[in-house]
Amino acid sequence: MTRRFWGPFSRSGLLLALIALISDQLYKWWMIHVYDIGSRGSVKITPFLDLVLLWNPGISYGLLPQNGIFGRAGLILFALIAVIVMVFWMARCRSWWAAASMGLIIGGALGNVIDRFVYGAVADFFSFHAFGFYWYVFNIADVAIVAGVAGLLYEYAIQGRKKVSNAS
Repeated sequence: MTRRFWGPFSRSGLLLALIALISDQLYKWWMIHVYDIGSRGSVKITPFLDLVLLWNPGISYGLLPQNGIFGRAGLILFALIAVIVMVFWMARCRSWWAAASMGLIIGGALGNVIDRFVYGAVADFFSFHAFGFYWYVFNIADVAIVAGVAGLLYEYAIQGRKKVSNAS
């Protein structure tokens, strides 16, 4: 039974999940309660990066906004189920890279779950823009999730090539 929950790289993956989660939550706490970004409006950092406070009641890019309690509960439940599935998946990882990537996804997902539970929406701060184009506003949890997905895609591409080259 323990093998279902714990694998050779689970410790590393869960440590990265914890680092991503703590980094995200500390930054959000500081931006909201100490720096008070909500009262500052948009703060220009560089010609292509502003700090803002945007409450996202939906998922990526503001899709599926859920302002009611049942919608938020549904998004929280979905994320928690995904985290549990990834913990099982991480226990079966045969590489540190894959487990680390999943850890980043888990930590980011839990960071956004905490926001939904505490604030009713996810706090986003980073607004990249250039030449009049504005991309979505995101947070450290989103960065961890995207980095984790990129890591899994990289791992799949590398392992896929190894399997193909070993088959010939």
